[in-house]
Amino acid sequence: MKFFPVRRLAPVLAILLGLALPATAQSVQHLTITVPGGMPGRPVMTGISTLTNGVQITWDGPSGYYQVFDQNRLRAPWSAWGGATNLLRTATITQPGSNQFFRVSGPAPNYAGSKICISCHLNVCRYETNTAHASAFSSPGFLALGGQSNPSCLPCHTVGYGLPTGFVSATATPQLAGVQCENCHGPAANHAANEDDPAVRPRAEIAATVCGGCHAANPAYSNPPTFEEWSASGHSAVVPDALSAMASSTNEINSCGVCHSGSARLAFINGTIPSANVPMDYDVPITCAVCHDPHATNTLAPAQLRNPLFSTNDFHLTSADVASVGAFTNQYQANANINLCAQCHNDRGAAWTDTARPPHHSLQYNLLLATVGELAPFYPSYQAAHAGLPGSAAVSISGTFYLTNQCAACHMQPDAAPAGAPRHTFAVVTNVCANCHDTALLPPLPLTAYAPGLSNQIAGVIAALNQWAATKAPPALTTNGSVAWEYPTADGLAWQTNASGLLAGWNQAQQSPAVFNGPGAPFQSTLTNYPGVMKARFDLYLVLNDGSMGVHNWLYSAFLLDSAQYFAQQELNK
Repeated sequence: MKFFPVRRLAPVLAILLGLALPATAQSVQHLTITVPGGMPGRPVMTGISTLTNGVQITWDGPSGYYQVFDQNRLRAPWSAWGGATNLLRTATITQPGSNQFFRVSGPAPNYAGSKICISCHLNVCRYETNTAHASAFSSPGFLALGGQSNPSCLPCHTVGYGLPTGFVSATATPQLAGVQCENCHGPAANHAANEDDPAVRPRAEIAATVCGGCHAANPAYSNPPTFEEWSASGHSAVVPDALSAMASSTNEINSCGVCHSGSARLAFINGTIPSANVPMDYDVPITCAVCHDPHATNTLAPAQLRNPLFSTNDFHLTSADVASVGAFTNQYQANANINLCAQCHNDRGAAWTDTARPPHHSLQYNLLLATVGELAPFYPSYQAAHAGLPGSAAVSISGTFYLTNQCAACHMQPDAAPAGAPRHTFAVVTNVCANCHDTALLPPLPLTAYAPGLSNQIAGVIAALNQWAATKAPPALTTNGSVAWEYPTADGLAWQTNASGLLAGWNQAQQSPAVFNGPGAPFQSTLTNYPGVMKARFDLYLVLNDGSMGVHNWLYSAFLLDSAQYFAQQELNK
């Protein structure tokens, strides 16, 4: 076709009506496919779904105007559906034929190289040039493998390889060597020629598929399956409860979104209000760019991480910190050296005086450091030593201080782990313990070995609290069969106190939660007259909502449960 040198065509895609394909409807259309090199330089069909009176087709590619064409049989002339005015990368075709073919033409993939970007984006480019991306074409490992002349390597180590204006060779197109701006944002020459035209402004895409085009399994070149592992992890999807909350309120986008929505978190980090700037984009999970800064390096962290892997300072991100951009930014910048995982996996300022809900399930960092919880008088205040390094009092209750990379040491197995051990699934394999423990002297225990001892303590605390509810609690706290000592939320503890039913019963709350929730908010204030009950339930939930059953800090978890038993018994003795 005459316009082929100027505009690129997506591969032809046939539609057979009656074949129902799943729709990929999103409030904001993100890149849903992986393409070697990052952002596709030409349109690529991504989906078809049937509608009541037609079909909807979607495609992806760089910013610019697109046009849809169709034909009703092979070798028939192509007919245009409308003009070259589509900026949405989706089209609804009404009343198509019974056997229709479609293709899409898109903007010319005109690449320019990062030197063109520097003229306007110096502040970003001067940092990006120091990253591993910038040296992807000249790194010793790449040279040793002969990558500079290997066509299978060049799409991910150069800009636009295989397209008319893309990389050809180090001699012919040296300005396009290495991973540059256009790998992730798409061709930018059209934007450089007319920077005021918003239609050709390069895309700022945070979808993990951008990184997945290159950071995916390739056994021939020992590429680890980073994208595949992330896709199988909990980070690849927004927690359903948080998703539902954010869908119901813009305030929840600011609150829950700071850790559950990739778009919301990056908006906060970039100094904008999530609910105002990403109101329909809260369903983006924790993607690569949320933890890794593609534009810069952090001297305290490898692999372009936004924050380091190890820290000993306490950290809480409270609701007040996400109430405004200024509060969050000040908190984030003031704690930029806090463990990357701890930026979200912290207790959110939980306290035993809270009556609205139990501690959030994100408290792992604070339990690791033993900086959250109420200890009985017979235990020393270990919290005062939480900032110590190995050799301090804190080490006696937190062996994890010996792990240089803290969370990552176990959840992202190091090189010493078994071959093929996953890293970006963040799952722990039992024998990762052998990386530190001499298995000849101390065989590593299975990760479940800590649970039985704590389970007995948990049962004892629950029994004491239930006894208080049955014999000491005022009638106002047992209205409608509620559990007098519980929090008012409907996802409270729901197990039997006997050994056989203890672990099996944890999920029963999801089946009949109304039976197990605590007294409603108006009655929670009554519990302030029973501080021992409030402290006991707080410590109990800290251990449970940590989720590791003691692995993160077994001895301190045991101390918390001992303390909970003590506080509950105090109320029983009154």
